[in-house]
Parts: sequence; C-alpha cells; structure tokens
Amino acid sequence: MTVSETSTRNVAEALAVTGERADLLEMLAVQRHFLRLTTRDLTDEQARLRTTAGALCLGGLIKHVTAVERSWAGFILHGPSAVPDFTAMTEADWARRADEFELLPGETLAGVLDDYADVSRRTDELVATLPDLSITHALPNAPWTEPGKRWSIRQVLMHIATETAHHAGHADIIRESLDGAKSMG
Repeated sequence: MTVSETSTRNVAEALAVTGERADLLEMLAVQRHFLRLTTRDLTDEQARLRTTAGALCLGGLIKHVTAVERSWAGFILHGPSAVPDFTAMTEADWARRADEFELLPGETLAGVLDDYADVSRRTDELVATLPDLSITHALPNAPWTEPGKRWSIRQVLMHIATETAHHAGHADIIRESLDGAKSMG
C-alpha cells in the first residue's frame, strides 16, 4: 500500500465516512500527496527558485493552493461573501495576491507545508460533516466566472481537487527543472 493510499484510508476512517464523501477525500488526498511530494528534500532556497520561464516556484505554489483551498472552504461555509470580488480588485490587491505565488523572505517551506496541512484537515472535516453536499451558492464575481452561475458544495470540492492536480503538474515541471526529480516515473 502506498503512502497516499494509507493517508487516504486513515483520513476517511478517522472521519468515519464512506461512499461519495470517502471518494472525495481520496481524490483530495491523492492530489495533495503529489503536490507535497514535489517539495521533498528541498531547502527553503530551492523552494524559492524559479526554474522555468514562468514566475512560479514550489513554495509559492504550495502557498497559492493553500490560499485557494482556504478561500473555497470559506465559500462553502459562507457563500460568495467569504471570497473577494475579483472584479473590484485594485492594482494593490492584485500585487498582494501575487505574493501568494512566492516563498517570501521570512517564510519557510516547512511553514507553508504546515499551513497547507492545517487547511487540508479543515477541508476534510467539512467533507465529513456537512449535512448536504448539494447546497449551492452563487459564484463570486470574477472575470472568469459566468454571472449568476451557482455551484454545489460537491462542485467546489471537485474544483479544489482539480486546482490541486493542475498545480501539482506545474510543481512537477518546476521540480524536474530544478534537479531532475519527478513525482512519478
């Protein structure tokens, strides 16, 4: 049994969930595992490095995924009022948001991984305890969101897993560019 299978089983068992909720927890756990795996054995300095033509670094990707998951968990609990109105953001707001893509001076890889673990546990608890995954909220205002579109809690959880997988792929490319290490293969 792999580490991700063990941790997935432990999460589902610890939270006493089965069926769809166990499936969602497994999907989240596997994607989180691959994202975290890209940072194995790195120093803080290595986690800050931009190894591709883009501006992404491994520490920043972990921070970004953490912030996104935290934001979506707030959305699940409180609806669109818990998420910024992206259509009203100023240049200063966007600049502050850009900081979540970097491991800033004074931040450590261990610290951002710990924060990610805390956010992940809280999301997992939501999966296990929410009474109905079919409850919907209007999506927040954003240039990439269809006006009036609603998502269920289930859709939000699938989006969190998709976002995590998307960035795990970015992280794998960054890590391979750094030192040749891969998450798989």
